[in-house]
Amino acid sequence: MTESPSPTLVDARGHRCPAPTLRLRRAMETTPPGGLVTLLADDPMARVDVPHFARQAGFELVETREEGRAIAFTVRRPVPPAAG
Repeated sequence: MTESPSPTLVDARGHRCPAPTLRLRRAMETTPPGGLVTLLADDPMARVDVPHFARQAGFELVETREEGRAIAFTVRRPVPPAAG
């Protein structure tokens, strides 16, 4: 059984819209297929912006959870289908 890779952590606490989403986008650009990024944000707009960004960019929002005053979003970069 293969173990899931640990997510890359992006701490955007203390930053306001659109900075958390931009930081997530930058991290996702360098994440390999199947890789995970966890974004920590305390801007209330992130609740709307991050899921919208993930959906529009074709990423999978794996989990959203509260971590103290922050919200942690874990996002996965999809694995492209095998060429056949």
